[in-house]
Amino acid sequence: MSKLLALLAAAGCAVLLLLGVSLPASSSTAQAPAPDTIVEITGDAANGFEIHHYDGSALYPPTDSEARAECGEYDTRVARVRCRTEVRVWYRDLGDLQQALDWAHAS
Repeated sequence: MSKLLALLAAAGCAVLLLLGVSLPASSSTAQAPAPDTIVEITGDAANGFEIHHYDGSALYPPTDSEARAECGEYDTRVARVRCRTEVRVWYRDLGDLQQALDWAHAS
C-alpha cells in the first residue's frame, strides 16, 4: 500500500513538473499597450505639437499662441489667468513628455 502511495505521489509530482515546464510563465508574455498610449510627440509649443498614439490615432492641439488667444475670450480675469496657466502647464508637460519619449526610444 505504501509503495502504491509513493508511486502515485511520484507520478503526481512528475505531472506537475511537466506542466510547469511546458506552460509559459505569465510574465514572459508581453501584452500590447493600451490603444491610447502615447508613443511619439513631435513639434513644439510655437508651431504646434503632434501627439501620436499606439493605435495610430493622433491629436493636434493648437499652438501656444492660439491657445493663449482663446484664453483672452474668457469674461473674468480669474478665468483668463486660469486658462493661461493651464496652457503653460500643458505645453511644459508636453515638452517634458517629448524629451522622456526621445530618451526612452534611444535606450
